[in-house]
Amino acid sequence: MTEHFTGNFTQQEPLPEEAITAAVEVMRHGRIHRYNLAGAEAGEVALLEQEFAAQVGAKYCLAVASGGYALATALRAVGVAHGDKVLTNAFTLAPVPGAIASVGAEPVYVGVTEDLTIDLADLTAKAGQARVLMLSHMRGHLCDMDRLMEICDAAGIIVIEDCAHTMGAAWNGVPSGRHGAIGCYSCQTYKHVNSGEGGLLITDDEEVAARAIMLSGSYMLYSRHLAAPGPEAFERVKYDTPNISGRMDNLRAAILRPQLRDLDAQVTRWNERYRMLEAGLRDTPGLTVVERPEQETYVGSSIQFLLLDWAPEAVQEVLTRCGARGVELKWFGVPEPVAFTSRYDSWRYAPAQSLPDSDRILAGIIDMRVPLTFSLEDCALIARIIRAEVGAIWQAQGADS
Repeated sequence: MTEHFTGNFTQQEPLPEEAITAAVEVMRHGRIHRYNLAGAEAGEVALLEQEFAAQVGAKYCLAVASGGYALATALRAVGVAHGDKVLTNAFTLAPVPGAIASVGAEPVYVGVTEDLTIDLADLTAKAGQARVLMLSHMRGHLCDMDRLMEICDAAGIIVIEDCAHTMGAAWNGVPSGRHGAIGCYSCQTYKHVNSGEGGLLITDDEEVAARAIMLSGSYMLYSRHLAAPGPEAFERVKYDTPNISGRMDNLRAAILRPQLRDLDAQVTRWNERYRMLEAGLRDTPGLTVVERPEQETYVGSSIQFLLLDWAPEAVQEVLTRCGARGVELKWFGVPEPVAFTSRYDSWRYAPAQSLPDSDRILAGIIDMRVPLTFSLEDCALIARIIRAEVGAIWQAQGADS
């Protein structure tokens, strides 16, 4: 009998009761705006910033409206201006080059390896083309961060880390977001903590922090921030830093604080599911599992595998057949953008670039969400379905060749 999966790939777990209680309390008192406080009240947003800074070991933290807003604010805070070039990954999601374009800058794409990380040889070759790298830890894959920082430090490149998929991850024990000058995180529903939308920005640079806070729309109320530099830093920047309002509100912060306290436990649960899927897919003919390096502490909230050098029609057949059995896969080789699967050559607001080695890899990347609503048994079933369909089509391709 053919097995089918009946779960939902976009259904998240309910918010924890502690988060619901905290949100209701904010709604009862009505002080939702981050600067609308009563007496000596610190406010949910300021407390969130203080707690997240401590959690990752950063000096300063700013909570904002979205991860994409955090990225654009980071670029502005380090002085990226209209016409500048910014290095970034060829394998990423649209908000990353979108943030670069939003400040009038131009993305310069760096290739991707079969490990789904930035190509450090290509980065070395292009290091002289820009003074900023917006590094996307795409789908939670961390490159050799020690080597990357050596390359960037030698070239005088400022590193902004896009940690939308790596909150809770680390390289050699250093939390994701703490290698570069700035780390940016997303709190969107499909990330590791869920406030619908939301973002966090961390840094140890007091001028960057002051500029980011002013950019977010502090209305000179920066003294109400608990994870911010002292007033002297704001005195240097407050008159020449524009207000581009994008603050987080107390309601979303109240929802997030309990989730951040539970993050380590959630990471353990995600990785149990990831390893179940990985084990089920390993040694499937025609399918390449992406191996994780020992130095990487990852968060398996999604899984990727490669169908390298397959004919497009065969890859599409895998997606169709798995979909008919309830398994929703995304393909980064699809010719037209579908949902989030757009590629560097889809973003026509940036100059065209030629990356043939990356094109080959992108043409083979298959991606799947791993919601915590899936049980371990669900993950084992999903892996069996993928394995069966990939194996069948691989065998048919061999028979036809």
